Amino acid sequence: MERKKFRVAFVCLGNACRSQMAEGFARRWAGDRIEVHSAGLFPAVTVPAQTKRMMAEKGIDISDQFPKAFALYPPGYFDLVVNMSGMETPGHTRVVVWDVEDPYGSSDRRFRQVRDQIERQTEELLLGMRESLEEE
Repeated sequence: MERKKFRVAFVCLGNACRSQMAEGFARRWAGDRIEVHSAGLFPAVTVPAQTKRMMAEKGIDISDQFPKAFALYPPGYFDLVVNMSGMETPGHTRVVVWDVEDPYGSSDRRFRQVRDQIERQTEELLLGMRESLEEE
């Protein structure tokens, strides 16, 4: 019987910027080895064009991604929750907290800085997970 993929959720407030970007990077680099999700504690209606454009600059198309409510997932569904919301994510045992400013409504320059920070942190997270993923 095939073992399920390791499930990772990137969570922020609106699931419009930060978590969408992290999902895009993680899917690009490890989507074949892990199940990648993003969600928001208070999900927005859409992913802003600015978020999509900033990711397109990195060659990553997130046009099919959309905001989802974190509350829709049952406690324990994820093997790892990466929380950028600044709020609690109860019911999940393995949580990593990232202090990432919400770029919503900011300039392209600031948005790129946040995007690049998320890119670095996502890469570091996935590199740290690589050994355990290869063992599965």
